[in-house]
Amino acid sequence: MNPLKWAMVAPFYKLMVGEDRKSQVNLILKTIGLPLSGLVIFLLLWQGAASHINTSLGQFPGPVQTYEQFEALQAEAKAEGVKEQAFYERQEARNARKLEKNSDAEVKIRDYIGPPTFFDQIGRSLVTVMSGFILASIIAIPIGIIIGLSANAYAAVNPLIQIFKPVSPLAWLPLVTMVVSALYVTDDPAFDKAFLNSMFTVLLCCLWPTIINTAAGVATVTQDLKNVSQVLRLSWWTHVRKIVLPCSIPMMFTGLRISLGIAWMVLIAAEMLAQNPGLGKFVWDEFQNGSSDSLGRIMVAVITIGIVGFFLDRGMLMLQKAVSWDKSVTLR
Repeated sequence: MNPLKWAMVAPFYKLMVGEDRKSQVNLILKTIGLPLSGLVIFLLLWQGAASHINTSLGQFPGPVQTYEQFEALQAEAKAEGVKEQAFYERQEARNARKLEKNSDAEVKIRDYIGPPTFFDQIGRSLVTVMSGFILASIIAIPIGIIIGLSANAYAAVNPLIQIFKPVSPLAWLPLVTMVVSALYVTDDPAFDKAFLNSMFTVLLCCLWPTIINTAAGVATVTQDLKNVSQVLRLSWWTHVRKIVLPCSIPMMFTGLRISLGIAWMVLIAAEMLAQNPGLGKFVWDEFQNGSSDSLGRIMVAVITIGIVGFFLDRGMLMLQKAVSWDKSVTLR
């Protein structure tokens, strides 16, 4: 057989004759079977536990009831979208009639101020958490590099890190709220204060893992690489860019992934406490509502928070794989 044709059909032939069948089955079981079995076991345990828990609002929701509430939230969001579209269509029709009578007439388009849907609140929370996390990373990574390179700088900054690292977002939030209210005074605000309160609380709570892990990563640069940098007489910036950053990327991204997870948890707590728009406020409002559907809706929010957190972490992992110089290392 032509070598080119054999190269094309060889993998299929090996699979048919069973040469690679065992490895293929193992791969399928590992990538699909194990996660699926874990999910099924979790759902069965959840349903079994929920059927034996009765609360003041009724039976604790199981997977079926939770999914039904998710569908109800989807229907509510769709109905709200129809209302919003009709609202703008009425405005356009009214403005068109006004311009028909007078082409110089002044027309206005008012914003729709209906209640935010469940999915609007997810979007709001994502914007807030990413804003706080990105700002925290911009601050934390340079600080981590500096204190990782200088033992004196580390000795000066480390006590502050250890003091502020364990502070709860519930302690930061009142201070942040007062400071934002005092300093952010404008007649035409670019951002609402609720957004800034949540964002800065997230920033203050997720700085520390990135600083600590970045500094630890920088400290792993071997003396041999430092000697090479000195022999080549690299500038400080070139030394950081060519030697320090590539060596510290694994630890740095460990810190970033931890920080992003903390940021997401902190945001939900801050939204609940301060009643800022987002998933946290949705949970608190449903708890206060106390209807027979509230528990199911809260479970929808809890599952959503977990899923969003999972995808945020996977996103950071993909970014780490893209920028990591050592492609042979298995990243999880």
